[in-house]
Amino acid sequence: MPKIGMEPLRKRELIDAAIRTIGQRGSLDVTVAEIAHEAGVSPALAHHYFGGKEQLILATMRHLLKELGQDLLTALEKATTPAARIAAIIAVNFSASQFAPETVAAWLTFYVHAQKSGDTRRLLRVYARRMHSNLAHALQQLTSRAMAKQIAEGAGAMIDGLYIRHALRNGAPEAANAIALVEDYVTTKLATAGAPK
Repeated sequence: MPKIGMEPLRKRELIDAAIRTIGQRGSLDVTVAEIAHEAGVSPALAHHYFGGKEQLILATMRHLLKELGQDLLTALEKATTPAARIAAIIAVNFSASQFAPETVAAWLTFYVHAQKSGDTRRLLRVYARRMHSNLAHALQQLTSRAMAKQIAEGAGAMIDGLYIRHALRNGAPEAANAIALVEDYVTTKLATAGAPK
């Protein structure tokens, strides 16, 4: 029987272990027992908290999305201009917690899994819509609505593409370079649209 008050801690340990295990393996071809071993808990406890591997995977995705959302809110509170809001949205997607090698590998695995899992696909759609909406809202203050949507779509595609590209390289991803590439794209598109600098 789990100790009272330990459930949130154990769940977080299992989620962190799932990110590491999936990231190291580069696929969802892992068992709950392997994830539990990585977390230092019994497979029975993992099943008790999550029910099964699919539920643990979804909980892991929700955790990453919640962490991303909280980081974004914190960053946006400090942003006082539309340009600062755009920069904050881009930077948060490449933060240390989101752009770590194992987390990048886990995200890419979730994208592959979404092709056969409706629940995973729904979570990824929530993420994509949220990022697009945040970017488009800030961009609309600098250009037309249609252009803002187009630039937001392109920036989102670049962010996803940079995750893929960095997953194919050895070593730690270079967040500063990724941020600079996306910011350059946004700046160039805004200049082409005649937006104020």
